Amino acid sequence: MSQETKQLTKEEETQLAQAPQELEQPQTAEATPAEAPVEEAKAKQKKKTEEFVEERFYTIPLQKALIRPPKKRAPRAMQLVKIFIVKHMKMSMKVSEEEEEEELPQLIISQEINEKIWGRGIEKPPRKIKTRVTKDKDGNVTVYLAENQ
Repeated sequence: MSQETKQLTKEEETQLAQAPQELEQPQTAEATPAEAPVEEAKAKQKKKTEEFVEERFYTIPLQKALIRPPKKRAPRAMQLVKIFIVKHMKMSMKVSEEEEEEELPQLIISQEINEKIWGRGIEKPPRKIKTRVTKDKDGNVTVYLAENQ
């Protein structure tokens, strides 16, 4: 029984491998010049959507910033945002000897987040902030303000 199921799966794999090739050939042969720009536009849209591998929404707590002296609270809130994102998006920020040649992933915090935290001054940052975090295929993480704020 197990050998028959293995054979069926191998046969199915070969059929699946051949099926996309058969589908692609007639489409390229029948494509007209008028349809080519439409296909290119669709490819560009796919590239834009493929750039973001992951997108998450977080509510970042900033209460720990209130433990600091009043003139150091907003900078501490920015530090807390960075710490939270690095932890939850699993960014590797440490550099080993082998990785020194490669570029490290970057953490980019949008201007909207900065303005939201500093909006009431250095002494009164918000207690929490809702964010939208995206990670692209290179590992770079960008933090935006959530749309409903």
